[in-house]
Amino acid sequence: MDYAMIVAGGQGLRMGGDVPKQFLPIGGRPVLMRTMECFADYSEDLQIILVLPREQVEYWFDLGGKFHFGVEHWIVAGGSTRFHSVQNGLAQIPDDADGVVGVHDGVRPFVSVEVIARCYEAARTAKAVVPVVPVVESLRHISDGAVARNDYRLVQTPQVFDIQLLKRAYRQPFSDTFTDDASVVEALGETITMVDGNRENIKITTPFDLKIAETLIE
Repeated sequence: MDYAMIVAGGQGLRMGGDVPKQFLPIGGRPVLMRTMECFADYSEDLQIILVLPREQVEYWFDLGGKFHFGVEHWIVAGGSTRFHSVQNGLAQIPDDADGVVGVHDGVRPFVSVEVIARCYEAARTAKAVVPVVPVVESLRHISDGAVARNDYRLVQTPQVFDIQLLKRAYRQPFSDTFTDDASVVEALGETITMVDGNRENIKITTPFDLKIAETLIE
């Protein structure tokens, strides 16, 4: 059985408002609902786990009723960091579970079904997969000058892993060096496989991102 863990712990601080960014509307529907619908479109059999701050759960239920949201999912309370939130989500998956699990940012509502499928299928053999896109702008190291952008890729989500591998990785103690799920898995000495992402798969964190999102919806 395969799983998708949607991690939505944002407080909306960079948006400058009181509503957390995952609940803001784009095209008339909350960001988080659009994100989860991408995974439901990929597979009706996918088990979806939504990780939310405890204090946002009631608000989420209210939104679900208002928008008649029909994607089945479990809700898990988040932790003090993203690392601990993913730990909490993984705890809901049986310890003897087989299959793969994808971890996705709740504020990435434009991931394509094709990218989701590519990540999940690759993870069945590669065990640890992340979607990436090329760097299109020039890069400059703050002390060493220009660097070759062809040597770098921008990492997106969903990052998809063998369930048992990800569970083992998240038994490690927390480290500030963990920037995403792939870095947690790499700390075990595992290799990460990269597949093509889609450039529209932006992470909505600022008012400017929200304007781009509205354009993409149109």
